Amino acid sequence: MIFPIFFTFFLLLSSSHASVQDFCVADYKAPDGPAGYSCKKPAKVTVDDFVYSGLGIAGNTTNIIKAAVTTAFAAQFPGVNGLGISLARLDLAPGGVIPFHTHPGASEVLLVIEGTIVAGFVASDNTPYLKTLKKGDIMVFPQGLLHFQVNGGGTPALAFPSFSSPSPGLQILDFALFKNDLATELIAQTTFLDAAQIKKLKGVLGGTN
Repeated sequence: MIFPIFFTFFLLLSSSHASVQDFCVADYKAPDGPAGYSCKKPAKVTVDDFVYSGLGIAGNTTNIIKAAVTTAFAAQFPGVNGLGISLARLDLAPGGVIPFHTHPGASEVLLVIEGTIVAGFVASDNTPYLKTLKKGDIMVFPQGLLHFQVNGGGTPALAFPSFSSPSPGLQILDFALFKNDLATELIAQTTFLDAAQIKKLKGVLGGTN
């Protein structure tokens, strides 16, 4: 009976002396590795490292998808480095779309601020989950699952996605398939798409071969 008590006391005593940092502000002068950025020395940290004003400006939606995403990830916002959180701004013009994509490193919560957004994801058993979101609605997209957002109305839409990682990662399905130099024949064989359509999409998205 005495040994478990002594062991528990020892663990508590050891943990009380553990070196715990309040934060790990990204040091952009050091390389970014799989574990994130190195920590800036505390003496060089200022309050500005914990403030980011970039999400107050609307993104440029004059592009092929009529959408813009402005990120406040660790690469732009040093204060979130190591905290397991980040944020972004999503602007969708009428007809705008964020194509099927995944965030390999994070789950996402989408908060709609203005307009209407049709959003959804596909579970690993291929079950789709789809909802039309309006102002004040939120929707969660589990980590790694394919999901999308589409402007569901005739006016601009604004939303703020938040993520469970300072560097959630991004892979857009259309770009992965057609903005590359993989042979058209190979893509046709692995996707069952028509070769002519693949070449057309490669031409639009900047792929070759």
